Amino acid sequence: MRRILVDADACPVKEIIVSLAKQRGIPVTMLIDTSHMLHDGYSTIITVDKQPDSVDFALIRILTCDDIVVTQDFGLAAMVLCKGAQAVNQNGFAYTNENMDRLLLERYVNGQMRRRGGRPKSQPKRTKEDNQRFEIALAEILDTLLSHPTSSEQ
Repeated sequence: MRRILVDADACPVKEIIVSLAKQRGIPVTMLIDTSHMLHDGYSTIITVDKQPDSVDFALIRILTCDDIVVTQDFGLAAMVLCKGAQAVNQNGFAYTNENMDRLLLERYVNGQMRRRGGRPKSQPKRTKEDNQRFEIALAEILDTLLSHPTSSEQ
């Protein structure tokens, strides 16, 4: 069965995810650490300890190849792709095997810059257009996947 898994700690599009999932009858699981509280009346909430990458590792443990993951974490997205699932960020950008090497290199370079005291270019403030792009992208992903049954649904 297909479901949406969300790296929900800093996810700005949780309401959009739940709305689209409800319309299509797709389960949602939100993963958060203990420093966050979440209840939306629809999603299954998994709370993990507040250790570095706890949410990422918990998500990967429950991930199947039929799932769609929403995350802004390139490292988590890379692990999702390795397990054969799909990943999209909060702006509607789909992570793929073709763009992952570049994204991980950018992450590495930015990390090196931070360690030397520099600051990578900051992200612009989130806009309504970002939310609209995400909603369109996730709807397209869900509709495409729903038109193709999973191996367990055949």
